[in-house]
Amino acid sequence: MGIMSVLALPILVVLVAGIYYVYNEVLRFMSKSVVRNKVVVITDATSGVGSECARLFHKRGARLILCGKSWDKLESLSDALSSASDPSVTFTPKLVVLDFSDMDSTPSVVTEIVECFGCVDVLICNSSMKVKAPAQTISLEMDKTVMDTNYFGPVTLAKGVLPSMMSRRSGHLLLVNSVQGKLSVPFRTAYAASKHAVQAFFDCLRAEVEEYGISVSTISHTFINAASQEVTPSSTSDKTLWTFLSRYLSHGVPPVDLAEEILSTVSRKKREVLMAHPIPWVALYIHSFFPSLFFAVVAAGVKDSPMAEQVQ
Repeated sequence: MGIMSVLALPILVVLVAGIYYVYNEVLRFMSKSVVRNKVVVITDATSGVGSECARLFHKRGARLILCGKSWDKLESLSDALSSASDPSVTFTPKLVVLDFSDMDSTPSVVTEIVECFGCVDVLICNSSMKVKAPAQTISLEMDKTVMDTNYFGPVTLAKGVLPSMMSRRSGHLLLVNSVQGKLSVPFRTAYAASKHAVQAFFDCLRAEVEEYGISVSTISHTFINAASQEVTPSSTSDKTLWTFLSRYLSHGVPPVDLAEEILSTVSRKKREVLMAHPIPWVALYIHSFFPSLFFAVVAAGVKDSPMAEQVQ
């Protein structure tokens, strides 16, 4: 009787872990067909996250529209995707030059995006511009540029594809945002303001378009840590405990992990995702329940730059 009591908890843990594993594997299998033949727009597709996202969606048979500032980089990405895939089950990506810092040209680019395949099923807003400096040193012109890239750009693009989605009563808008859309730290005034603004827009939009069958998702992550992971054929199959710990307990989010979460969010139609290590999670709770303590700690952190970096 005593032995059974001792073993009950470990057996229960193993059982729950097994069920959770099987559940995730079933969902992962189903996600392979969810985006097939879907028209998927990815902004800033030549970035680390954008290119990983393009690879995943292209492999699963999505009809991609890749957007970026450089035509040459877009062509290189398209060639790499085509050479690494089976042309009988994939589509050649459409390429569109898009620079959110040039808002005058954005409306015509949005029209071009919609006309590529005649509709848009999934819009992934991935573009972002970061600025780190004391508020008094940042010009108003720079503030406007950051807002154009991080707020007005995604908003203009979302509004451009909405009429088609509403008429078809289907679609998915996904914003790749930052944890600073929820939590601000010093020396990120323009960046945090733009992320708060675009987060609020998509949160409001979610309720407005739900009756049309349109999903709206936001993924708030900490900084992208491209250096933490060099993706190679051997490393992608490494399932050791050390690999898990180094990838998921280290600071920053590797591009491939964020891309997989984007695919999972589209497949499961999650509304909100937070990808962060424990420090931002704790900071969010302190900010909500003990705001005075939070502001005091953040103010003290201004004198301690390593501390400020922990909650970015």
